[in-house]
Amino acid sequence: MITRRDLAAAALATGLTLVCVTYADEAKGLLDSTAWQWKDLVPQKTPVGERRDVVRQPTRTLDELEMHVSTLNPHAASHAPHTHPNEEMVIVKEGTLQAHVNGKEIVVPAGGVLFFASMQPHAVQNVGDTPATYYVINWASPGTKKQIPTPPTGASVK
Repeated sequence: MITRRDLAAAALATGLTLVCVTYADEAKGLLDSTAWQWKDLVPQKTPVGERRDVVRQPTRTLDELEMHVSTLNPHAASHAPHTHPNEEMVIVKEGTLQAHVNGKEIVVPAGGVLFFASMQPHAVQNVGDTPATYYVINWASPGTKKQIPTPPTGASVK
């Protein structure tokens, strides 16, 4: 049987670089099954409302899972339409958003769900007279963060 020591010696002899990774090494820093309580999500003021960060961490199948909860003040926009390599889901908790999706404006009330595909321009704006709160879930599939995106004409990369 060939051992890791044998492989390392062969790689050294041939000038190759060999990286040995064990499952225990891979598991370091990975998000484990967990739960978050609303009362523990501390709101941070933003110029357009507030944000509660939940997590930003690799998982066993994703390079990164990022979740946060945003609240937009009445008639405020999150940001101008932009693109990024990761995919994103938005779940409207309360209020009414107008979403920029593939060049169209779509009104999404509480309970609605949005999906923004990789490299497609998107944004949201609160079109109501009360605050709008929504959950944001971003994920980077393996290799996504290494991609160098080519944004569509007129779009910016976040």
